[in-house]
Amino acid sequence: MWDQIAEQISQATGERFQISDRRSVSGGCINQGYQISNGSRHYFIKLNQASEFAMFEAEALGVEQMWETQTIRVPKPICWGTVGNSAYLVLEWLELGGKNHPSAWEEMGQKLALLHQWTPAPNYPGYQKFGWEINNTIGSTLQINTWKNSWAEFWQEHRIGYQLKLAQRRGGNFEQGEKLLNKIPDILGDYHPKPSLVHGDLWGGNASVTSEGKPVIFDPATYFGDREVDLAMTELFGGFPAAFYQGYDQIFPLESGYERRKILYNLYHILNHFNLFGGGYGTQANQMIREILR
Repeated sequence: MWDQIAEQISQATGERFQISDRRSVSGGCINQGYQISNGSRHYFIKLNQASEFAMFEAEALGVEQMWETQTIRVPKPICWGTVGNSAYLVLEWLELGGKNHPSAWEEMGQKLALLHQWTPAPNYPGYQKFGWEINNTIGSTLQINTWKNSWAEFWQEHRIGYQLKLAQRRGGNFEQGEKLLNKIPDILGDYHPKPSLVHGDLWGGNASVTSEGKPVIFDPATYFGDREVDLAMTELFGGFPAAFYQGYDQIFPLESGYERRKILYNLYHILNHFNLFGGGYGTQANQMIREILR
C-alpha cells in the first residue's frame, strides 16, 4: 500500500518520492494519520476504509478551493484515492507549534475575513448561491449542500431540518424542534448575507499556527454560506483569542443581529454532536432551541 501511495505522490508532484520514514500522528477523531518522509520532503497522510473515499475526495476538493483563493493558509492537497481496502488523502506537511506567536491570531482573523470576502468567477456553477458542488461530511455525518438561492431556506432545510430528522431517528426528544424549524424564515428573513466560502467546522482543533508563526486552518466541511457560521463556531468550544476577533473586525466587521444568529448556527453543530455521540448534547440543544424561540 505505501509503495502505491508513494507512486501516486510521485505522479502528482512530478518528482520521484520513495518513503524512507513513516510515523503515526493524530489524524482526527475518525481517521488514522501518518507523517511520511524521504528525508527532505514530508507529507501528511489520512487513512480510512475504502468505503470512505468520498469523504476524502470532498475534503480534498474543499481544501483545494480554499488554497486557490490565496487568502488563509491551508495544507495543499497532493493526491487522494484508494489502495486495496483503504482510502487515502495526501496533504502538504505543515510543522505546527507557533500558537504563542504575538501576531498570529490577529493575522488569522484578518486572513479568514479575506477568505470570506473572496468571490468565485461568474461562471462558477453556484455563483451567488448557497451550497456547494457536492455533499460532504461534518464529522462523519453527511452534510447536504444542494444549491439554494435563499440562505434562510438553506439553513432551514439542509442544516437544522436535516439534523432534526437524524435526531428523531436516534430517539432524540426535541419538542420545540418543529416550531423552531418553522420560525427560521422569520429569524433570517430580513437578513441577506452574501454567499461566502466558509470552512464549515472551525473550532480550535481545526486551526493552528505554523512554527514560523503563520496561521493555518484544516479539516474543513466546506460550502458557500453565511460567513457568520465560521465566527459562531469559533465561540462554541471555548473561543479563540481576542486578537483573532479584533483582526477579523478590522477587515470585515459583523452585522447587527449576530449574537442571536450565532445560537441558531451553533445549534447545527450541537445537534450533530447529539447524533454522533448522544449524551448531554440533547439537553444542550433543547436549551439552545428555547433560547432562540424566546
